[in-house]
Amino acid sequence: MDLNTIAQALIDGKDKEVRELVQKALDEGHTPKEILDSGMVSGMDVVGKRFKNFEIFLPEVLISARAMKAGMEIIKPLLVKLGEEMLGNFVIGTVKGDLHDIGKNIVAAMLEGAGFQIIDLGVDVPPEKYYKAVIDNNAGFLGLSALLTTTMTGMKNVIDMLTKNNVRDKVKVIVGGAPMTNEFAKKIGADGYAPDAPSAVDLCKNWATP
Repeated sequence: MDLNTIAQALIDGKDKEVRELVQKALDEGHTPKEILDSGMVSGMDVVGKRFKNFEIFLPEVLISARAMKAGMEIIKPLLVKLGEEMLGNFVIGTVKGDLHDIGKNIVAAMLEGAGFQIIDLGVDVPPEKYYKAVIDNNAGFLGLSALLTTTMTGMKNVIDMLTKNNVRDKVKVIVGGAPMTNEFAKKIGADGYAPDAPSAVDLCKNWATP
C-alpha cells in the first residue's frame, strides 16, 4: 500500500482509519520506521504547515493529533522493541500554578509525530517533578508551557533547579505559551522559544539533528 494514504487519513483526522491503515501496512511488510516517517511524520508536517499558514485552525489540529496518537499506539511499542532510534526523550508539561494544556497537548502530539519520545507530565507541574523526569528518562529536551503571566516565572524556577543540580547543560529547554516572548525566554535562560506548535517542532528537530 501507498503510505501516503496514512498521511492523508491523519490529515483528515480519521483516527479509526489511521489505526486500520497502520496495521495493514505492517501486515504488508512495511517497517514501523517507514510507517512513522513516510506516513505519520509526513502527515503531521502538512498539518503543521497548514496551521502555521492559517489554512486550518485549532480544532482541526487536535483532530489530526488524535488520529496520529491512534497510529502511534500501534507502532510505538514495535519501534521500541526493534530498538529504532527516536530523536530523543522529551519531557513536557505546564508549569506550577497553571492548568492550561491545549497548546501543550498539541506541541506534544506533533513532537511525537516528528519522532520524539514524549514524557508528558500534565499541568501544574512543580520544578522538582521536571527535574526528576529529566533525570529518570535521561531526557535531552524539556518543554515548559504557561498561559498565565502570573505563572511565567515558574519557568525560571525549573531552569534554576536544573542549573543548581548540574544538569542544565545536558538538556535543551524550550518555552511557549500565549504571553511568552523571545526576550523573556532569553532572560530566564531558556535555549529557545516557539510562538506555535509547528515552530516548536522545527526548532527541536534542528536541535536533535544538527
